[in-house]
Amino acid sequence: MSVITQLRSTFSSLGWHNGVWYLLGQTLQRVNPRCHVFKYYLVAQPVAAQTRLAAHQGASIEIRPILEHDPAIATMGRPAAVIAQRFMQGAVCLGAFRADTLVGYLWLQLGTYLEDEVRCRFIPQPAHQAAWDFDIFVQPKHRIGFAFAKLWDAADALMRARDIRWTMSRISAFNTASLAAHQKLGLKNVGGCVYVVLGNTQITVSNLFPFVHVSLSPARFPTLRVNAPG
Repeated sequence: MSVITQLRSTFSSLGWHNGVWYLLGQTLQRVNPRCHVFKYYLVAQPVAAQTRLAAHQGASIEIRPILEHDPAIATMGRPAAVIAQRFMQGAVCLGAFRADTLVGYLWLQLGTYLEDEVRCRFIPQPAHQAAWDFDIFVQPKHRIGFAFAKLWDAADALMRARDIRWTMSRISAFNTASLAAHQKLGLKNVGGCVYVVLGNTQITVSNLFPFVHVSLSPARFPTLRVNAPG
């Protein structure tokens, strides 16, 4: 594939604005593997008032919490330090199992969330009425089945029991498949941010306060309050 064809494909799928950020990130990584560009949409979706699936749908799939040290964690493909940090901050993991095999999972943080891809703390608002969902994954061969919907039915039930009305998340502007999946759940765009990582230095630009933040070490990171619509 020629360079021109690649550029056309990138801009066609991502749009010009996101395409420029994506290509900048690819260029920086070629120069230095420790350099990255991340662009996120910050979105909110309402907690569903009722289940998406009838009782008989997805009957072969069991949804249950995955606790720390559960053997299923080893099949997630995530670094042990990242998983430990998630549990340390009180995150909840729901797993979808079929014949005792983990086929998908969903993470929830019922409060402040410390991101593990970039250096940033997200605070979903209003307090006690909003949560944060992240790292939602279903194995490719199960994506046309009921696993995704069953995970969300279980997550919504958990949040309804705690009077949570909204769940927020960040979605990569470069991940068109994830954006499309969330669109079906009724997401609303509530913000956006770009992170330019140059080794230990991270530059954050967002349309949420503090708007611009420069971090020179892992100990420093911005805090973004992400408000539910209305």
